[in-house]
Amino acid sequence: MTIPTRGPAAPLRVLHARRRPALVLVAHGSRDPGTQAEIRRLTDRLAAARPELDIRVAHLGLNAPLLSEVLDGLSGPAVLVPLLLSRGYHVKVDLPALLAAAPQVSGRVAPPLGPDPLLTQLLHTRLTEAGWGPDGDAVVLAASGSRDPDAAEDTETQAALLAARLGVPVRTGTVTGGRSVAEAVARLTAEGHRRVAVASYFTAPGDFARLAASAGSWVTAAPLGDHPTMADLILTRYRSTSLAGARGAVTPTS
Repeated sequence: MTIPTRGPAAPLRVLHARRRPALVLVAHGSRDPGTQAEIRRLTDRLAAARPELDIRVAHLGLNAPLLSEVLDGLSGPAVLVPLLLSRGYHVKVDLPALLAAAPQVSGRVAPPLGPDPLLTQLLHTRLTEAGWGPDGDAVVLAASGSRDPDAAEDTETQAALLAARLGVPVRTGTVTGGRSVAEAVARLTAEGHRRVAVASYFTAPGDFARLAASAGSWVTAAPLGDHPTMADLILTRYRSTSLAGARGAVTPTS
């Protein structure tokens, strides 16, 4: 009886998991060394929480590496998470344009961090750390300010979320343009509020946070900065944007 011989073994096929998109955390950029140190701490926290991710920090200006440089060093899927608190020119124009100029990157731009209930929670935490308590009767949400009406709307929405949580009036004040932080504090004081706190609606310490603090008349909270809640929010934006990209075409999102 002739025993049939077997040919060469078929190559073993290994199914690999789909490559995870890189997380590019996009900061505005600042000359203040404290800002950079805070972002490094936040990035270290993200890396500790998700060590399997390729996490990179990029800047829109003032600091290296710039976003264009980071994108030049990437290929494949990526999610750009802006370390910004509202819609505006950077989120709607700059980031999509820079991403489009890097055709080797199949990326999406996540929505800004604010407004969001997690930021409400963190703002409350920072106020409490600064001395906010039952005797507090009003808050000014101090923001950087923007000419973009969508950005102003987002800041007002965050103020409304904070007001609902604290049960006191929360007004917005800006460092650049519009009603200033000092003017917002003065108006609340004129309305009879004795203890007006300033909530620093900034992602990290810097000139804007210091200007806002100088306008306060009672307690001023620290900026949002490095905190587990901030890391959770960034990873939530990354995850939801990654899933959206997996379901459909991978295109920039404003």
